[in-house]
Amino acid sequence: MSGQTITSRMAALGIVLPQASEPAAKYVNIVQVNDLLFVSGKGPSGSPKGKLGKDFTTEEGYQFARQTGIEILAVLEADLGSLDRVKRVVKLQGFVNATPEFEKHHKVLNGCSDLMIDVFAERGVHARSVFGAVSVRDQLPIIVDSIFQIEV
Repeated sequence: MSGQTITSRMAALGIVLPQASEPAAKYVNIVQVNDLLFVSGKGPSGSPKGKLGKDFTTEEGYQFARQTGIEILAVLEADLGSLDRVKRVVKLQGFVNATPEFEKHHKVLNGCSDLMIDVFAERGVHARSVFGAVSVRDQLPIIVDSIFQIEV
């Protein structure tokens, strides 16, 4: 990625960020502690409703997770002014709204993980965890919260 900005990298990938979403309740989108940004849980654009394993396939879940990553990037850019300030994607944590029998949570969250690596290259490689949830807010198929290290 030497010499290439994140903006130009995203343009080459065909990624256009939407306007940053507002918090859905009484919290803020981002809390900064030293050089770490803790991003509140975000869901996919368009507010799809349903469960993986019942209403959506693993492949559709992957796309929802990718859309969720784009929402996360929009919030980061609104807060930072430039995604070039991101030094590292530290961690992603996914909550997949799924049936009890669904077992491919990790493949769903790959949608967000792959996006971070596409955008940030080696700086996008991260730790992560993923959980199946009986329900999530607004019956979204996935919610992802995240941690980023930034240039201060």
